[in-house]
Amino acid sequence: MERQPLIVITGPTASGKTRLSIDVAKRLGGEIVSADSMQIYQTMDIATAKPTPEERDGIPHHLLDFLAPGESFSVAAYAKLARQAIEEISLRDKLPILCGGTGLYLQAVVDNLQFAEEPKDTEIRGRLQKRAETEGGQSLLDELFRIDPDTAERLTAGNLGRIIRALEIYETTGIRMSEQLLNSRREPSPYAPCILALDYSDRAVLYDRINRRVDQMMEAGLLREAEQVLSEEGMSTACQAIGHKELAPYFRGEKPLEDCVEQLKRETRRYAKRQLTWIRRDPRTRWVYPDQYESYALFFQEVLRIILDFLKNHRDFREDRIE
Repeated sequence: MERQPLIVITGPTASGKTRLSIDVAKRLGGEIVSADSMQIYQTMDIATAKPTPEERDGIPHHLLDFLAPGESFSVAAYAKLARQAIEEISLRDKLPILCGGTGLYLQAVVDNLQFAEEPKDTEIRGRLQKRAETEGGQSLLDELFRIDPDTAERLTAGNLGRIIRALEIYETTGIRMSEQLLNSRREPSPYAPCILALDYSDRAVLYDRINRRVDQMMEAGLLREAEQVLSEEGMSTACQAIGHKELAPYFRGEKPLEDCVEQLKRETRRYAKRQLTWIRRDPRTRWVYPDQYESYALFFQEVLRIILDFLKNHRDFREDRIE
């Protein structure tokens, strides 16, 4: 059976994934499935750079803005919903486009990873959560680096829920989360992916885009959003989003706002580097560099050519879907 063509657009934060995916969807009759672990949450629009209705420009987006902050959500749950969305899009004779920068979400879908239900130990989890409150998330991340460096290097101190879960699984089963990931490839993937990753030949260009995005977020009301999210109980998962936790010292009166904003820029740049490291692991990835073209229009035409060349190798390709 021929595998389902799946367009994947990824890259570090602020690289231009959202705009590119929407433009591709408009030209090729596509719908977008989000692969962002924080854009799933409601109310956190600014910190997560969630595309506004105006930016979506009428293109349907799936798995965006559907979960209340504070609710737990697993990679397995995401993969199941994403596969359902891809199937529904295909049944409507539309082109599915998976877009986002959360590496494990992307891999879970593209490679059809099957996650076993792991035992949960509330006592271990409670103990780890208390440690996080007293020692900080970085202390637990350092411990995870000693136990399972492959998993730890994909996380930040802000990914507290995932850090605690990885430590809990190891304490409960004696098996590292990275080992479980290797064991999850039990079934072949139904997808034939065309994976495009955005990057910039000049790293300074990407970092400048990140800095400008943070400034734009502040102008759009990030401070008010962070204050609201950080003040509500039961929102620990959501509070770990880059863009909120860096502003917490300002609200506690510990640092001036300017210092917190600079810290936010630094943490976002570090996060972008980790995203690039993850993406580079997949040899199927086709890298595209917007700063190598004189204009976005020329860059977009090259991306479109790559995707069309890929799609023409599949039987269900239809030229009449091109606008």
